[in-house]
Amino acid sequence: MRLAIFLLILCIFEYAVAVDQTNFKTCDQSSFCRRCRNVKPDNTKFALVPGTLNIYSDSITADLQHKDNKHLFSLKLEGIEKGDTFRLLIDEKTPLKPRYRVVDSLKEIPKPGSIKVQEGQGELTITSGSNKAVVVADPFRIDFYQNNVLTVSVNAKGLLTFEHLRPKPQELGTDSPDANEVKSSDEITDPGAWEENFKSHHDSKPYGPEAVALDFSFPEAEVLFGIPEHADSFVLKSTSGTDPYRLYNTDVFEYILDSKMALYGSVPVLYGHGPKRTAGVFWQNAAETWVDIYTAEKNVVSSIVNFVSGSSKTDPPAAHFMSESGIIDVFILLGPSPIDVFKQYTELTGSGPLPQMFALAYHQSRWNYNSEDDVEEVSAKFDEYDIPMDTMWLDIEYTDGKRYFTWDKFKFSNPLGMFRNLSKLGRHMVIIIDPHIKRDDQYFFHKDCTERGLYTKTREGKDYEGWCWPGAASYPDFFNPEVRAYYASQYLPSNFKTVTADVMIWNDMNEPSVFNGPEVTMPKDMIHYGNWEHRDVHNLYGHMHVMGTFDGLLGRDPNQRPYILTRSHFAGTQRYASIWTGDNTADWGHLQHSLKMCLSEAVAGFSFCGADVGGFFGNPDAELFARWYQTGAFLPFFRGHAHIDTKRREPWLFPEDTRLIVRDAIRKRYAFLPLWYTMFYEHEMTGEPVMRPLLAHYPQDKEGYNIDYEFLLQDRLLVRPVMDRGASKVNVYFPSTDDKKTGDVWYDINTLKKYTNAGYESLPVDSRTIPVFQRGGTIIPKKERIRRAATLMKNDPYTLVVCLDRAGKAQGTLYIDDEKSYAYRKGEFNYLLFEFENGQLNVNFKSKPNFKTTAWIERVVIAGLDRTPKSATLIVGGVSQDLEVLPHEEGVAIRKPGISVLELFTIRLNF
Repeated sequence: MRLAIFLLILCIFEYAVAVDQTNFKTCDQSSFCRRCRNVKPDNTKFALVPGTLNIYSDSITADLQHKDNKHLFSLKLEGIEKGDTFRLLIDEKTPLKPRYRVVDSLKEIPKPGSIKVQEGQGELTITSGSNKAVVVADPFRIDFYQNNVLTVSVNAKGLLTFEHLRPKPQELGTDSPDANEVKSSDEITDPGAWEENFKSHHDSKPYGPEAVALDFSFPEAEVLFGIPEHADSFVLKSTSGTDPYRLYNTDVFEYILDSKMALYGSVPVLYGHGPKRTAGVFWQNAAETWVDIYTAEKNVVSSIVNFVSGSSKTDPPAAHFMSESGIIDVFILLGPSPIDVFKQYTELTGSGPLPQMFALAYHQSRWNYNSEDDVEEVSAKFDEYDIPMDTMWLDIEYTDGKRYFTWDKFKFSNPLGMFRNLSKLGRHMVIIIDPHIKRDDQYFFHKDCTERGLYTKTREGKDYEGWCWPGAASYPDFFNPEVRAYYASQYLPSNFKTVTADVMIWNDMNEPSVFNGPEVTMPKDMIHYGNWEHRDVHNLYGHMHVMGTFDGLLGRDPNQRPYILTRSHFAGTQRYASIWTGDNTADWGHLQHSLKMCLSEAVAGFSFCGADVGGFFGNPDAELFARWYQTGAFLPFFRGHAHIDTKRREPWLFPEDTRLIVRDAIRKRYAFLPLWYTMFYEHEMTGEPVMRPLLAHYPQDKEGYNIDYEFLLQDRLLVRPVMDRGASKVNVYFPSTDDKKTGDVWYDINTLKKYTNAGYESLPVDSRTIPVFQRGGTIIPKKERIRRAATLMKNDPYTLVVCLDRAGKAQGTLYIDDEKSYAYRKGEFNYLLFEFENGQLNVNFKSKPNFKTTAWIERVVIAGLDRTPKSATLIVGGVSQDLEVLPHEEGVAIRKPGISVLELFTIRLNF
């Protein structure tokens, strides 16, 4: 026992220092990645079999054959409703056993769309709406056209790979025809094809080689982006001469930057963007996946060759997806605009649900707050220093010996009292519950899982045992509906009696993290429900864990919107949880990468993304700490968090000037909460991301493609944080709207100073500056009264900030509901549309108002007027009232209209 504990301590010590890249595979160390990458381009071995075509109202099917070994595959190409998406499925026609198909990432089965099929010489044209797919029989290839423009090509490079299941060669008799076939035409000799070792770990690979791979080209694109999660640039880099990007959920402490290494989440959606069109592919496969990126190499030699030959063509950007197992199941998203293609993806996998208002406010966490007294003192200090804060978080030390659904009886002897005290202040608590279960026969959860067979199994049918924070641990098989139901039931008030319905959940370490496992995770040959190997479903494990948590919180209180934070995630997890960028470090590079990483997640469906403010590891100095808060205040998820070995870093522990800067940043977050809440409601309704790259709204501006140090919030705010030590100025890029390099008008949110030119603008900054700009043509709602928590701001009055475009117009929305329940899905909300034109502000309801509130309009600020009004007139129901107009920064302010948000009104400026 002592030896085991000693080994665990060594393991954790090694694990807790900066990441050792040798603990994680490279492509060369992965047999299937080597094999797929070694396939020669432009020599595809696949062709459609003549005479096997079947045509249906929404799809076609045909047999696909490997021309050398004659193995048959079934191909299905479906049209999806609306005609802007196609689905391609390829599977073995008669596999030795079924191959895994992902089913839990989609929000529902996509609705079919009608198609028309035209047969030609050696090809088929399948038309869906205004788009079409041209299928070439031999060599196999599919070209997808958006409005008659070639937008995506499948297998244009000829890299299609589908390793069919086969008996192990030595298990076949020498006289067997199958043995001759394998030896003569399809022998796989790569070491590791049938069993593989990495360091001290052995993978038995009982089913042998079963990789699938396919390439996608984007003829209209200039850049590729997507496939999070990586600590790398937003625009994907060429992988020529390097490893491919890897999608394999792993627990990486203190990850390195500018790396294609796998991290905690895997979202296999990729986009190609150019000035005229954006398209995407969603590779629905949960096995380990590598993605090669091919981009046009621009150099002097190639330019001279093209000039001499009279050619301007280069190979278009392309991607090569390579997965260890499963089938080929890919959706082709045809855009044509960036927003169109983002919506097409979320129509498949879902948008994030509207969170409770408190979840959009500021969260205070560390590993760990030590006791109930510690929690109470921290909460009180926020009030003492007049800093808003909505949620306290508890990491693993609150439990009784790392046993989840329990409490340390000495440090947290009265958790219900602690929750009630926070609730009286309008605050919430989030506690952590991880998937590793302590192997303790006296622990009810472990006992139940053992007796009921709820754990993930070894190949021999025994409960799998690994090491994590509790020491020896086993892992519930969340793919089993019975396991998820059992786990969800633990949240019921009758079971988890020491929490209230307002306590929310943090799911961490759910990649799953296994300290003594291969690559700090579960061995691939473990067995899940349905007899699927872990290799088939690895990237879905955390997703299934979160599904169980969501069901548990919903069952606990069906009328309250659950709030969950998860580290591991896959496509579709956004329907249940928010995410963060994991175990970052207190340095300027990690601050900068928090933007890049959350931008990549946002276009992949995860709008509710943030980073540990201040850095999880290390001790930030005062400047970095303040700048991180200024940045975090404008990221969707806003939480301060730190490692157990770091110095305490609550804002009041820094010098007064730093504390005041942090307070100002947090207060800015609270002032903009009405905007955040409105944006997240609109995200749920439309699927459009909240946080957006510049190219989302400025698709023709090539200079903006690679800019990932600033971002948009919808099309309303441009955020350019200060993220360099000692900065006295920053270059802000104002994107252009057309080829003439003109742009929108932008207004500094603090001074209302107007910027009218597109391009770079060098702006001075001091320690308090957060460069954020409101776009001309928008109206933004704010609340400017300081409260200790967002839950206490519900009935506070609104300020409307009207920033005019070049035509003197502006428009904006405001969404209001009870900020907590699901009543809004029954129509109990107010959704307002504000419009300013010809010197007049009008309000209308985008839907019939159905939520009672006492909130009112306290002030209207207008920027961009070409002359100063003498006064204003409020008109409600034909009754007029004079209003005072005062100077405000570089605009004007209309004081106290005093009008309820439930009334239609007009404010007319008098010049």
